[in-house]
Amino acid sequence: MQGELLRASQSRPPEERPKEPLRPERSRSDCPVLLSQRLVLRAPHEEDIDALAHLANNANIATMVSRMPHPYTAKDAADFVRRAKAGEIGKCVYAITRGDNGAFLGCCALEPHQDERTLEIGYWLGEPHWNRGYATEAAHVLIDMAFRTRNHIDYIDARCRVTNIPSKRVIQKCGFQFQGTGMIDCMALGGMVAVEWFRLDRKTWMSLRSWGELR
Repeated sequence: MQGELLRASQSRPPEERPKEPLRPERSRSDCPVLLSQRLVLRAPHEEDIDALAHLANNANIATMVSRMPHPYTAKDAADFVRRAKAGEIGKCVYAITRGDNGAFLGCCALEPHQDERTLEIGYWLGEPHWNRGYATEAAHVLIDMAFRTRNHIDYIDARCRVTNIPSKRVIQKCGFQFQGTGMIDCMALGGMVAVEWFRLDRKTWMSLRSWGELR
């Protein structure tokens, strides 16, 4: 999982609750559990493996992200959870779950850049959960956490395949601005794919942080 390609849909703006972040399930003080209007973002754990393997084993998802194999097996899911817990996949990796019943929906993450002033956001959702606004809601709360708790971060980047129109809608709803195009490697396709690169700066986020402009 990296912060490169997003599987997305539309959403109402989230409302963070409570005001003070909850403690994570393990010692990750810089990556707290996050709450939004309908979602809980928390660390992936072993109980997610079956749902993760089921939802991620989908070519419609794998071909839209860079480092997801296809087919995706229970062994891949277990390895993902292990590496997420070990901090080997980005800085903050979250399972996206429903707040009312705890159902696993997908994953999102923040990954640092070498310049230390920039993070990259990435996410994917299982296909049964598309077009319900979950991706936008998760992205909003993750962006808020990044800028509020990391004073040295000035930018958050996002990349999506040029063919991934739903992902582009999420990126635009979060206030990202188009920067350019490029190519990245896609594991599932075994080759390079064209992507668009977007950036959100701190000043823009501050003007939009109520997300009122993006409703």
